[in-house]
Amino acid sequence: ITIILASSSVALVGNLAFLGLMIPHISRFLTGPDYRKIIPVTILMGASLMTLADLVARTINAPFETPVVAILAILGLPFFLIIMRKGVKGWS
Repeated sequence: ITIILASSSVALVGNLAFLGLMIPHISRFLTGPDYRKIIPVTILMGASLMTLADLVARTINAPFETPVVAILAILGLPFFLIIMRKGVKGWS
């Protein structure tokens, strides 16, 4: 059911939803279950990843701009495949 919800959010909002779905999982993996640490780390990592994706999108094809959502999709697909392979037990 998680895969269906994630894919429907991507279908409705676009690949930008990958950012909101990836970063909380990564920050929880790095900081542990304490939400006092998860929330600030999530904020900083989300802003950093979006800035990095924008920088890559502007410089990868210099005279033209590549859409940021394309960069996020390239990062998001392997991430969700890893989550599906590990299952819920590996990330909680």
